[in-house]
Parts: sequence; structure tokens; C-alpha cells
Amino acid sequence: MTGDGEGWRVRGRCRTAWGRRTGAWRRSPAVAVRVAAATVVLGATAAVVPGQTAAAGEAAGTPSPYAFADGAQNVEGARSTGDAAPLKPGGTYRSSLPSSGKVSYRLDLDAASNAYVSVTAVPSPGSTVSVIDGVKVTVQDAEGNTCSVDTARFGAARSPHPIAAWGRRETGGPLCRKAGAYFVSVERGDPDGEGSSPDTWDLELVAMTEPGEAKTGATSAPEAWNSATPQPLQGEPERRKGGAGFSGATPVDQGVWRDDIRPGQTLFYAVPVDWGQQVSVTAELGSSDSGATGYTSDALDLDLYNPARGRVADVGVGYDGDQKSGSLPPLPPVDHANRYAATPQVSALRFAGSHYLVAHLSEAVADTFGDGPFVMTLRVRTSGEPRSGPEYAGESVPEGVFEVSDEDREAAAEGVAAGDATAMRALAVGGIGTGSALLVGLGVWTVMARRRTTT
Repeated sequence: MTGDGEGWRVRGRCRTAWGRRTGAWRRSPAVAVRVAAATVVLGATAAVVPGQTAAAGEAAGTPSPYAFADGAQNVEGARSTGDAAPLKPGGTYRSSLPSSGKVSYRLDLDAASNAYVSVTAVPSPGSTVSVIDGVKVTVQDAEGNTCSVDTARFGAARSPHPIAAWGRRETGGPLCRKAGAYFVSVERGDPDGEGSSPDTWDLELVAMTEPGEAKTGATSAPEAWNSATPQPLQGEPERRKGGAGFSGATPVDQGVWRDDIRPGQTLFYAVPVDWGQQVSVTAELGSSDSGATGYTSDALDLDLYNPARGRVADVGVGYDGDQKSGSLPPLPPVDHANRYAATPQVSALRFAGSHYLVAHLSEAVADTFGDGPFVMTLRVRTSGEPRSGPEYAGESVPEGVFEVSDEDREAAAEGVAAGDATAMRALAVGGIGTGSALLVGLGVWTVMARRRTTT
């Protein structure tokens, strides 16, 4: 400011200030109307642009390895099951995993519901991992009977990134059917493996329950399904920016999607897959413009997870600087009875809902071909008509997690989270109404102010 009479200026953006002596606005009524109108428009725009802050932060430096769910509760894993803190179905939790030993958590369950706990392990930036290093999740009942065991490993690329394993308590088996306390134990897959650094990892845990069937359905997996390798979906790619975590996964539906990915980065997408539908995905990595030569094994890793964040299948794409592609193996239609299959990738396709595509580009790519970004194309196909699912005896927790709603489909078409899509539409309608009312009121105020200045 240059003096008392110059309360504000516009230099590429609105700037306001109080008069130094009187504390009054130094504006004419007409200017106030224009500024208020701009505030309504700009405020509404800022409110409905999802991911704006994340995009700005990403542009400023190295992408964060994982975006934890907003509102996740902090919980400490116990060394003894006797001290295990409870995980409530529907809750999301943040914890940590030491380099050695187990940490345990407790689930208090009834005798009717299936329960699932997914654990996402996030190695610290700059850490090193071995081929067989990873995270192991075990669920046991109060008597020490093992209900399930699952392990996720980093694989040949040895690139640290978020990986997830899940635990299951199912009421249909011979064990783990009683109501009571169950314990989820988490440990490193191979903390002492050659090349693994003894760092503490962050954890994100989610717990959910699935009700039993009101009427008993099939008790064996479907024997016949179309297992032919599907042709990759064709078409012009549309840009769709991936999220940085499961909770912020970007919705996508059937289509060809293009994104930029950097070495060390992991991107998350959510695909609604209904009962009776098959999903197939081909991932492509564009050629490098560096002119370098070399080879990175499993440079691009693509994993498919079910709505409970249990891994279904994966594919690794090696890279030598030329364009490369890889496809997930043929997968059966989503069916409640798939859970009775002996093959894990069939058993995991047991419920409808948002299935997650998680793409990771190995850190090693940067050693030969530079920091990128590299163009990644995902060709996503969901074939088959949706059909009705099982008749559940109650509601899942969280509600609606094992179904595909019209809102989910609309969100996938728009590329925003279902809740955000609803909020955007409501804000668009409400914002226009509120903004119009405000402008009308400001218009009346302007007329009155002008009359006062002419009398």
C-alpha cells in the first residue's frame, strides 16, 4: 500500500485491506458487488475441485509413498495378544510394524458374520527390501486355531512400496465359527533377508464384516466360466489421475485410461464390478525418451484387490526402454460361491463392489531411464450383465461395501469419489441458488447505496 487513500489494488488477484485510520472498507458499492460475486464463484470452484492440494504437493517434490485415510484412528499393536487393542468393523486404523516380531490386534465377533481385516504396509522412504521381504497377516481364535494366513511380498523388483495382505474369519469352515475374541497378528515376511533394512513400517488397517446368507446358496465354486484370454479394450486413452491410497483411489469404469507415473510411485484406482461380471485389465508402459538401454525386471507391477482389499491377481511388466504391456490372468465372474474355490485368485472374487487396481513403477527404472514421468495406459474391461447377488441376512459393515450402487457407477464415469460426486452436484445446485440470491441482495444494496449518494 502506498497511502491512506489506497485501500486495495487488483494485480492479477483480489486483495483487500482495511483503511488505516477509520477501519472502514475502502471500496465503492459497485466494486464490492463484483468482488463478492467473484468470491462466490471462486469459493465454489475451490470447494469442488478434488485432489487440488495433493496435486500441488506432488508437483512441489517427490510424491508421498501413501495417502492414509482421513480420520484413521491411531492404534498401537501389542506384543502379546493379552494386550491387543480392539479393531471395530467399519473402522480404519493407523499403526506401525517393527522390523522384527509380531504385533497383534483384537476383533470381537459374533457367530454369524464373516470378518475381513486388510493390512497395508508402507515401508519408509529410502528403505531397502529383499525379494522375499513383505508382510504376513494371520488370524487366530482365542484357542489358538489358525483361521487364515496371507503374505504379500515385494518380488523381483525389490522396490519398496505399499503392499497389502488380508486376514479372514469365515463362519462356514470347521474352525473359527464361535462368537468371541479373534486376534490379528502382523509381522514382516523376511526382515532379515539380504538387502532389507531394519526400518519401522507404517500400517493402515481396515476391518469389515459380511453377513451370512438368509437362505443357503451354492456351497461349491462354479465349475464352468469363460476362461479365454480377453482382448484388450481398444480406444483413445482418456486422462485419469490415480490416487495415492486405497481410500483415495480414483474411480474408473470400463475404458482406456492414461496416467503419468514416476519411478517409486504407486497409484490407486477403483473399478466397480458387480455380481456376474468379469474384469480384465491390460497395463502398458510407454517408451522412454532418454535413449538409454538396459532392463528392469518387473518394472511395472499391477495388482488387483477385491473390496475387502484382499489381493486377487497381479502382473509384472519388464522394461527395456521400449513400450511394453502385460495383462492380468483371465478371472472368473464375481460370484458369492467363488469363496469355496481352492485357487486363491478365484476365491478372492467372492463379492461385488469396488475392486482396486494398484500400479507401482519400480525405483530401479530411474537408474537407467531417468526420473520420468512415464506414460502408463490401463485398458479396463468389465464384461457380462450385472445380476442379483445373494440374499444377505443383514447389512455389511461398512454398509454397502459389497455391492455396486448407481452412485458408484456414476462416480466411476465422472472420475471422482461417490461422495464427492454427490457433494459436487449438491454444491452446484445449492451454490448457484445461494450465489444468485447473494447477487440479487447485493444488487438491491447497490441501488440503495447509489440513491443515498445522489440525495
